[in-house]
Amino acid sequence: MEQFQAFWSGLPDLSGIVMHLAVTLAILVIGWAVSNLLGRWVRHIADRSSRIDPTVVPIVRSVTVWAVRIVVLLAVLARLGVQTASLVAMLGASALAIGLALQGTLQNFAAGIMLLVLRPVRAGEFVAIGGQGSGTVDEIGLFMTRFVQVDGIHILLPNTLVWGSPITNYSRNKTRRLDMLLGVRYDDDLDAALGTLQALVDRHDDVLADPAPQVMVMEYRDSSIMVNIRVWARADKYWDLYFDLHRQAPLALRQAGLRSPIPLREVQSIPLAKHPDKAASA
Repeated sequence: MEQFQAFWSGLPDLSGIVMHLAVTLAILVIGWAVSNLLGRWVRHIADRSSRIDPTVVPIVRSVTVWAVRIVVLLAVLARLGVQTASLVAMLGASALAIGLALQGTLQNFAAGIMLLVLRPVRAGEFVAIGGQGSGTVDEIGLFMTRFVQVDGIHILLPNTLVWGSPITNYSRNKTRRLDMLLGVRYDDDLDAALGTLQALVDRHDDVLADPAPQVMVMEYRDSSIMVNIRVWARADKYWDLYFDLHRQAPLALRQAGLRSPIPLREVQSIPLAKHPDKAASA
């Protein structure tokens, strides 16, 4: 009996071990849940605030979530008796090796940071990336930027391609200029055509009064005089105005009695000269 009691007393305190593991597991579960709650809280605050750019929300949420999770994992390892200092040093060396192996990925990460800091594109803007495509910016992630094309197809571009290519932003300014060319026949009344088109743009609801709309002769071609309509519109009304003017302008010219220009060619008939020998014999 004395030997059994000595053996039992030599065993570690199982209740203490179980309690220690339970506390460690609770820290892990609660910390993981807190990271998810913080991520949802960041997105909720961003959605309710008009001052926060939606472009930065995904990356801020990811950084917040994983920062909390890394702290939680270090705390769990510390409670399990792992030397976190040596672990951090090992992680640093591993990060260096992984960084050398994943240079392209880290370049995408750095380009994503630059896109978020300088913000040449923002969520909801329609842009064209030189030689890569065009579409509405849906989300700028840590490594990829997602666009939605006009036909509804999603495209994903690495951040390095977006950052390293010319970017044409069609939505950044509130107004856009629309230029439209129309042909007028040479034998039609040019002043009547200019007056008809000027009246059309002056009364159009989507044409801005400032800058004032202009109708002017642009160039001369083989069979027509090219007249340019130059107007300004709000960016969200640009395409409505574009399609409406292309429908109404030719109709207004026809109603004013002007004809649509068609290619014309002047053909002259030159009589053939008689052969000299035949003329002499005759």
